[in-house]
Amino acid sequence: MKNNQFAIRPTDFKDQLKELTEIGFLDKDNESETNPIQLWISFLSKSFLEAKTSSTFEEELKTYMATPEQNLNDYLDSATHVSVAAFYNVALQLLKFNPDVDFSFSDPLAAMKKIQLIIADHNGDTFTIEELKSAWYWLLATHNKVGQNYLDSLATKGYFTKFYGKVTKPLLFNGKTLPVFDPHELIREVVYVESPQDSDHDGKRDLLKAEILRPRETENGLKVPVLYTASPYNQGTNDETGEKLTHNVNVPLTRKTPNNLQYSDIEYHNDDSIIPESRTVNGETKRAEQTFARESSYTLNDYFLARGFAVVYMAGIGTKDSDGFRTTGDPEETTSTVSIIKWLTGQLPAFTNRTDNIEIKAWWSNKKVAMTGRSYLGTLATAAATTGVTGLKTVISEAAISSWYDYYRDGGLVIAPGGFPGEDADVLAEETFSRRLQPGDFHNIKDKWSNQVKAIEKGQDRTTGDYNTFWDARNYHKNFKNITADVFMVHGLNDWNVKPRNVERLWNGIKHNGVTQKLILHQGQHIYINAFRSIDYNDIINLWLTYELLGIDNQAKEIIPNVIVQDNTKPENWITRKDWSNAENSQIKYNLSIDKLTTEPVTENLQTFQDHLDQNIFDNYAKHNDTWEQNLVAADDKLSDNQLIYKTNRLSDDLTIDGKVSLNLKVSSSNDIGLLSFQLIDYGDAKRLTVSPTLLAKNSLAETYDWREDDLREFTTAASTPFKMITKGHINLQNRENSYKVDELKPNIFYNVGVELQPTFYKLLKGHQLGLIVYATDFGMTVRGNQNIKYTVQANDSSLVVPIQTD
Repeated sequence: MKNNQFAIRPTDFKDQLKELTEIGFLDKDNESETNPIQLWISFLSKSFLEAKTSSTFEEELKTYMATPEQNLNDYLDSATHVSVAAFYNVALQLLKFNPDVDFSFSDPLAAMKKIQLIIADHNGDTFTIEELKSAWYWLLATHNKVGQNYLDSLATKGYFTKFYGKVTKPLLFNGKTLPVFDPHELIREVVYVESPQDSDHDGKRDLLKAEILRPRETENGLKVPVLYTASPYNQGTNDETGEKLTHNVNVPLTRKTPNNLQYSDIEYHNDDSIIPESRTVNGETKRAEQTFARESSYTLNDYFLARGFAVVYMAGIGTKDSDGFRTTGDPEETTSTVSIIKWLTGQLPAFTNRTDNIEIKAWWSNKKVAMTGRSYLGTLATAAATTGVTGLKTVISEAAISSWYDYYRDGGLVIAPGGFPGEDADVLAEETFSRRLQPGDFHNIKDKWSNQVKAIEKGQDRTTGDYNTFWDARNYHKNFKNITADVFMVHGLNDWNVKPRNVERLWNGIKHNGVTQKLILHQGQHIYINAFRSIDYNDIINLWLTYELLGIDNQAKEIIPNVIVQDNTKPENWITRKDWSNAENSQIKYNLSIDKLTTEPVTENLQTFQDHLDQNIFDNYAKHNDTWEQNLVAADDKLSDNQLIYKTNRLSDDLTIDGKVSLNLKVSSSNDIGLLSFQLIDYGDAKRLTVSPTLLAKNSLAETYDWREDDLREFTTAASTPFKMITKGHINLQNRENSYKVDELKPNIFYNVGVELQPTFYKLLKGHQLGLIVYATDFGMTVRGNQNIKYTVQANDSSLVVPIQTD
């Protein structure tokens, strides 16, 4: 395996000693020790927390080997110096690496280098007393085989319980916070924030339920930063009623009436309607009236609860115990999301219950907030950032939508999020409308809610798939200029739910805002990556939040690379880049010739394919999208007339694609309607990474001592496959200029069509071929009409432009 640590803070020896003292490894009993053997024994005795007597400590030492022939107990009894080899033989075992599998006792330093573990500076074969202290410091900061640094693994055994109840501020090590706050003593309380909106039109401002977890020490004056997660799923979902609304996708593509729309014709403008006055405050208190047993938590937040951070969860308008209606990503939802931040920073009121109007302030907050969460949760973090709200210092947007059109539509087509054909904005609104789960509440609003769902269904316009005012209201790109918070983005390059275009547009859309932005691109689908073995994600975020929310000058901005990308060709390998999808990247232009992608000039040639299948084949693919996907790329005979495939010659060198691949086609349709779909393919036998992580160990990662666990996961290689889809794209041939202007499409007339595929970062190995598939119906994403349409491509006037990495 390879250990990738991007959050190690360079620390001089003086600060190392200071930090070792603060966490208790150096104390009055050993700080003046001059014998390295005795100091090492002292460090080990503080680490073997289960051993309560000298006898059990010696027994524990005997279970480790210091040399190929000598166990650690015998070595410590006989040695006069701490050899570097013996230290790292023991260190590797403490880090849970296996001898004869991960390393050899005869050469531990070779394994340290191969696994990419930290080796302390030393001048000889043995450590001086100063070198030993430094080596122990770096060992504590080093990640082990199961995805934790050694100090965090000691925390899970109870190392920091001695600090519980005695700290008055967060404790740091290597620039990151430590779990010195007792998570079993967390204060849990509920408040109702009054949001400046009336989304259910009942004549009163919406009250929003917020669930709070904060350290007990806040009762004694400690002011803490807040991790805030806005999750519409937090109070429950309506899966059954949402399923009933799911749309039929086995419908034909229909002709759209041409128009001459300009953006100003469909631009959304803020609703200036007057909102009700704020409630009259009848009193004030510091004590909440309501608590909760267990929140719908996020394990990254759980990790920080023992490190001196508060956590707040809010489901938002239209959810259980809150007012309002669900709106799926529009400005109303952004307002409700931001309202919690404004309460945390003293700008809006909250009440202890829904009726008495007794105000309660966030008096324990230091008024610095970070938003966390994946998918819809990360989307709302992005939306909040676009308001420039005071107090929001950073967002960690994981797999986040930056434009809802790019989630449910593409190029004038209705496009499903990967894996959810027939879902749309109305379906998601119903699924998250957890007010339905309280019949007494729902009874009073069910007619209004029915009208709300109908309005969303009308606005989303599944008939045309065009960009309109409804989608413009849900396009956060328009307000990227307002982002003043630093942004940390995480996204999967195989995420076909929230497709990569969403993060690429955010990444490139805020480059001139003067904010710090970081990006991690992994090879997974729509997932969290905070419990992976090969990358120190929790440490990275710890370093980041310690800087952002505690104001500690820990060099997080400089230490964390701008872009971290998971290598798609090797397991557990992560690389760093200064940028991604830069418009200045070098390009290769491939011409289309019969079945080839070539950089050579081509002669005139026409190629045709159809979009109709025998009904039994169509029905099977409609039920089994995975079979269709496999057959499409494998060029199965069933689809031989329904696609065009172009391939390069075998590559003479590795080729790394970086950014947005664009396709320029000259194409005609036999009808006055048409859609095209495209896939870029890596052809070549290889053992490739799985797009879903492998579970390595269930509940194996404790967040701290006797506190919530997470599963250890990792991307592993699967059996060899002959190809892999890199990216894809779609377009309605009536939307050749943009997604809101509809053009005429005359049968059998050639038109120039330009398409940007979803952005990517992908390495093709030497000997592989880059392939392009051109087809029409995408059984996993588009409507499926099985219409008798033929398409003709004038290949000599068509090209594929591929941005590449040259360094």
